[in-house]
Amino acid sequence: MPLTEVTRRALVEELVLSPLHWCGRLEEPEFLARLYNLKELPSTDQRFSNAEGDIYQHTVWNFDWEKDWVFSDPRFGLDEDENLFRFLVETVHPAVRPNRADALQLVEMYDQHLRPDGFELHQIGDISERPIYGIRQTSLVPSAVAHIERIVRLDDMEDVRRRIRRMDSNIETDPELAIGSAKEIVETICHLILDDHGVETSTSWDLPRLVKETSKVVRVTPQDVSDTSPSADTIRKVLGSLAGVVAGIAELRNAYGTGHGRSPGRSGLGPRHARLAVGAASTIATFLYETALARR
Repeated sequence: MPLTEVTRRALVEELVLSPLHWCGRLEEPEFLARLYNLKELPSTDQRFSNAEGDIYQHTVWNFDWEKDWVFSDPRFGLDEDENLFRFLVETVHPAVRPNRADALQLVEMYDQHLRPDGFELHQIGDISERPIYGIRQTSLVPSAVAHIERIVRLDDMEDVRRRIRRMDSNIETDPELAIGSAKEIVETICHLILDDHGVETSTSWDLPRLVKETSKVVRVTPQDVSDTSPSADTIRKVLGSLAGVVAGIAELRNAYGTGHGRSPGRSGLGPRHARLAVGAASTIATFLYETALARR
């Protein structure tokens, strides 16, 4: 499915208004030369024989073009999804934007606009321990991850967002790490909620115990469902099944996830197993956190 005009316009407008210029540490023609052969593209200024000349003239020497000029210039075709995606990915390349925090800020902004249309950035490699990104179509699980990232952002908890991104980005490339992160995100959300309610936790509590205590605090145990509620028995069954799902995530992580001295890649588990764990964890964490916000 192509990007909608609404998404494209909102993304471009926010990028243009951002203090982080799309060309990063490079001059605009230097950036564009990474994607296009500027010497083969025509000039819009009769004084120059190609695009390289007129772009230098108007963006480096004179500064008389608007910041968004490139998005409406037909030579670069940024009204087409494939070209726009290549452009966005290049704006966060380590050679263009070496500052990791700045690159991550743009990635988050891009994902916020792209995910409703079924796309997102994801790490495909690294240079000098700095991530290189590509764009992929999202599946059901990344959508759930995106949702919990959005609700957590309400309180601007960077640590939680970082864990969510790690959990998501490693589904395909490192399933064991994704499974370990799935358990961690549920633990983190539970600790946030319990701390917010002044409940002291113990290091001896395992994941099922954490979720049980958190469920009590936000009043989503089966016992909290009123007999007068519509489909009360069904709701109790669903809430009761949370314990089994949580225990399964913990057991899967302990058996196959990272931690406890295990070597990555030894388990034989694939992305489908990681996707199952991540999907379950993100659903549970989202439910608990949204409920905690609603109770406020």
